Formats: sequence, structure tokens, C-alpha cells
Amino acid sequence: MQNCPACGAQIESDLVKCNYCGMLLGGVYARGDMNIIAEQHAYYKQLDAFIQKYGLTTQKCLEIGSAGGCFQDMVADYTGTDVAESLSKFYRKPYAVLRGGKYPFNDATFDGIWTINTFEHIPHLQQALLEIKRLLKPSGVLFFEVSWQCRSWVADGYDVRLYGDLGWYGKLIKASIPLRNSAVWRGIFTFPKRLFRHLRFYFGHKYTNIKYKRVRPGHHKIVWSPDAEACNHIDPHDIILWFESHGFMCLSHPLHKAAFLVQGGPLIFGKR
Repeated sequence: MQNCPACGAQIESDLVKCNYCGMLLGGVYARGDMNIIAEQHAYYKQLDAFIQKYGLTTQKCLEIGSAGGCFQDMVADYTGTDVAESLSKFYRKPYAVLRGGKYPFNDATFDGIWTINTFEHIPHLQQALLEIKRLLKPSGVLFFEVSWQCRSWVADGYDVRLYGDLGWYGKLIKASIPLRNSAVWRGIFTFPKRLFRHLRFYFGHKYTNIKYKRVRPGHHKIVWSPDAEACNHIDPHDIILWFESHGFMCLSHPLHKAAFLVQGGPLIFGKR
């Protein structure tokens, strides 16, 4: 056993952990099921459409949070990145590890970047987003997908565990989930915030720092769901405003109506 440098929790020493912050990585990292075929991935069709639409099959591309590199053969000039040296054994193409919050590439290196279900797990979100800005060439394109708006109750599995497994406080949390997860309840809190931030942007304010909420990741031997180890609750609207403030254009959800009403799914950006 050892203590995670990020949170102090005890973790198994044989699990993959981040070279940057030491955070435990569960899910496929812990289970070792890295040999998924690209065509079987939930986002394969959307990613393939992105690659074809923007002519990236022969361009220089980077995947951030590439895990076992199942997408490495979708383009000719591919580089994968993640946080553990131990993942390199899954790659036939270049693979690099994040160190000190930076990737070992020069500025404006890549024509295309994609990242899928990664940024909800990155403790230093602002710094990670700035790395995308640094690495992407002008006129380059980005496919950005995360598990949006990760819920605080997921870390402890309140949504999947039985009432009999929980104490009185846990029972109250579980009973509140249907209401708190409903579209009406979430809209009450989400849309006023979006309206305020969008109007500020419309009248000239730039969101140089990303707006998001930290959530406590789970530290259990049982990973209750893929989002159980997420540490960020990210609204896609805030991601759009951040990239628009940093010289990008949202191609999938243009300003202003589509951006304001965005619900989720991949966001596609072009760098001006």
C-alpha cells in the first residue's frame, strides 16, 4: 500500500498511477483491458467522421489520454499521450508521457488533437487546456469529449448500491438522486449560470480561466462506474466559452444559440 500524493488516500502499489500528480487511475488502467478494437469503441464513428471531414488521415495527430492506443491506426501520423510509462507496451506508434504538467512536444506541432473521457480526471484542468492551445497548429482542429457534469454521488456509488449497503446519510443521498438528476432540477441551476456567463462573454468578457467545479474522486477498490474517479464537474458551455476566449471557434456548436443550449457529446473546435 502507498499514499496517493494528490489526495493522501491509500492505494494499491501495483495499479497504474500518474507520473505527474500520483493520482490513481482505475477503470481500464486497473483492469488491464487495453486491447479493445477501435471499431468497438463507443466514439469510433464520431471520431472517424471527424478525421474524414477535416482530412486528418495523413496529418500529424495527437491523442490525449490515449490509454491502450486503440485509435492509433486511424491516422498515419499518430502520437499517443497518457500519464504512465507502463502503457507504452501497447503502442506500435509514438507514445509520450506527461511530465511536470507539459507534453514533450514543441509548440504548434499537431494538425489535429482528440481527447475522449480524459479531462474530467485531470486535477490541473486549466494547465491541461493550455497545453492543447500550445500544441495545436493555427487552423488545426480539436475533438473534445469528456464525461460532462460528473455527479458528486458517483464516487461512492450511491446511484448503483443497494439501500441496505448504506447508512442513514447514504440513504438520504440515494433517495435524492432522481430529483437532483432530473432535467428540471439541473436546469434550475445550470441555465441561470449559463445566461450570466454568456451575456458577459457577449459584451466582451474573456474567460481566460476555466470555470468548473471540483468533485471528490472515489478511493475504493471497487470502481462503481467509469466516472467514479472523476475529479471535475465540467459544463460543456464553459468549455466553449474558454476555447472561444483563447482564439478557437466552436465548429460543432456555434455561438450563440447552439453554444448556450449545448447538452453534451463531443465538441469540435478550430484554432484561428
